[in-house]
Amino acid sequence: MASELILPGDDNKSRCAWCGKDPLYVKYHDSQWGRPVSENRRLFEKICLEGFQSGLSWITILRKRENFRAAFDNFEVEKVCKYRAARVEKLLGNAGIIRHRGKIEATINNAKMAREMIAEHGSLGAFFWKFEPKPRKYDAKRAITDESKEMSKQLKKLGWKFVGPTTCYSFMQALGIVNDHHPDCFRYAEVEVLRKRFRRPI
Repeated sequence: MASELILPGDDNKSRCAWCGKDPLYVKYHDSQWGRPVSENRRLFEKICLEGFQSGLSWITILRKRENFRAAFDNFEVEKVCKYRAARVEKLLGNAGIIRHRGKIEATINNAKMAREMIAEHGSLGAFFWKFEPKPRKYDAKRAITDESKEMSKQLKKLGWKFVGPTTCYSFMQALGIVNDHHPDCFRYAEVEVLRKRFRRPI
């Protein structure tokens, strides 16, 4: 079973099999996925892109990520908060992104929610990192946890959209709130070191 979850690379490094051989996906796996993050813009970008991923694959979003950044002013919260109906229509005409009205409008709504969260908690990281779970055994099938359910519940209560528990768990995995690299993946130990050194926002 473990062999199905690990893929040897041409560089003789064993990786989580989900990234396959696509160079863009491999680069994302190696340099970003699971690396702890606390910066507001990156957290906001990631949770928005996870929302756009809903019903799609992450590689689809990853291939369009630079287009998304250009379309949404690099996911600067204050800028996205100011988008009006005309901007929504412009985004719906942008073939470089996912042209889904609900997800586009959710991104603008969530920017407003993020602004309020930063004002209340001091940063987005101070809110999101409070859902960090205790270390647990690796499970490749895990897609929802009690923590991701609670994060989703609290976000929805605050007015956020497209933040279901599966989306929240993918967000937690990507931003290092959990280390879900396979234990035999070469990045697992490296991410563990980064997480130990990482200063949790408060």
